[in-house]
This record gives sequence, C-alpha cells and structure tokens, in this order.
Amino acid sequence: MKIGFNLLLWTAHVEPRHWPILEDLKRCGYDGVEIPIFEGTPEHYAELGRELDRLGLDRTVIALFPGTEMNPIGAEASQQEAGRRHMQWILDCSAALGAKVVGGPLHSTLGHFSGDAPTADERARGIAFHRDAGDMAKARGITLVLEAVNRFECYFVNTMRDLAGYLADVDHPNVAGMYDTFHANIEEKDPIAAVAAIAPHLAHVHVSENDRGTPGKGHVDFAATFKALKAVDYDGWITIEAFGRSMPLLAAATRVWRDLFPTATEVYSDGYTLIRDGWRAA
Repeated sequence: MKIGFNLLLWTAHVEPRHWPILEDLKRCGYDGVEIPIFEGTPEHYAELGRELDRLGLDRTVIALFPGTEMNPIGAEASQQEAGRRHMQWILDCSAALGAKVVGGPLHSTLGHFSGDAPTADERARGIAFHRDAGDMAKARGITLVLEAVNRFECYFVNTMRDLAGYLADVDHPNVAGMYDTFHANIEEKDPIAAVAAIAPHLAHVHVSENDRGTPGKGHVDFAATFKALKAVDYDGWITIEAFGRSMPLLAAATRVWRDLFPTATEVYSDGYTLIRDGWRAA
C-alpha cells in the first residue's frame, strides 16, 4: 500500500511555486502525490516529474472532462471526437509526468445533467469510448481509473455497483475503478460492503472525510474501510482528497462554503497518521 495526497487542496495547476508543499509532504512521509491535470503541456509536466523524482515522490493523476462539448457519452460525433482529443492530451501529459495511474470522473462531463437517468445509448457510447481510451492508456503504460461520484455531481455512475457493472462491460485491462469514501458515504446504503462490489476492478482509493475536511475528524468509518480493503487484498494507492477555500473557483465547484479545517498542515499530517496507523491495525 502507498499513501498519497491530492494537490487540489492548494491548486488546480501545480507550478514551481508549489514545490515547497511537495517537500513538506515528502517530509511528512508520503509515498507520492496526486497531480491535477486540468491545463498545461507535456513539457510542463515533464519538468514537474523531474522535481518529483528529485524528491523521491511517486505520482498519480486526477483529471476530468470539464465541458459538454467533450462529453464522452454525448450524442454528437463532435463530442466523441473532442473527448478523445482531451483524453489523449491527459494521457500525453500524464506520461510526461511519469504517472501510471490516471483517475477521476472520466466517464462523463462533471456537473452536467440530462434531467433523466442514463440511457442505454449513453452507456453504449461510453463503453465504446473507454475501450478506445483503454487502448490509448495501454500504449503509454497507464491505467485509467474511473470514479463513481455522487448524484449531485453526476448522473451516469453513482455507486460501486453501477461502476463495477460498467467496467465489466468495458472489459479492458487498462480501465479500472476507484473507491472514494466521500462519495460512498453519500450514495451507498452500506459503504463498507461496497468495497467488495468494486473489488474485481479496484485500482485506486480516495480517502475523504464526509465533509471533505481532515480525515478522521468526521464520521466516515476508516477503521472498517481499511479492514474491508485488506479483506479484498487491495495493495495500491490510498490517496487523501480534501478541499478548502483557498481558490474561489475550486471552492465553488466543490461546494466548500465554510472552513472545514484550521490548517492544511492538519489535513496532511493527521491524515497521514490516520492511514498509516489505521492500515497497520486493520
């Protein structure tokens, strides 16, 4: 198991001015960091990758489809093509960074709603898209990890059962799934049992408290979560994802209207200890 931290707590675009944060995370004990790829060029991420190599930090990537014009499940051929171009850009930047895992709600446009449940046609378009995307990822030695998100952010896949069924139909070795404690807390009738539902496809885990604040300061049952992960022989990344109010646009997108923790240091120091000790005790 490796412990990571998502840089979205500070920024949607990691630049040299954020490198002292990377040094702090390394000193804290983290094995790696999760880098948002929302803008930039492969050259930018190659430079960042060299800095991570210097620090001895491994890396994963978080990405998404920000607009309906590139919606992978959209009905228009132009949406499909734009989605493929966007995915190719994400994968090129991720390869330059040296990342082997690229995760996020990479199944549909985040925050877009049709006003109805997902249709059979949308599902078929998504499956075709992700088989192509899986081939693109395989060529770069990357695994795509799709994230089911709650009903207030997405309508396409909300639960581990939804996601597992979809991934079974995609049936590509380089397209897998993620378990996120925040979304599971909202959508699953039994968040702990849901780990077993996604287990055949599980390749990444996000630790996030029920309020997106400091892990262990809310009501998510992390002790039971770690036991459930060990029970299915999970041995990949456990990455903390927390959100604050330092960036107004990101705070608005993640619906963070109040301070959820006193300092960012508390989030990553207490969060690291929670995972390290909780995993040992599980």
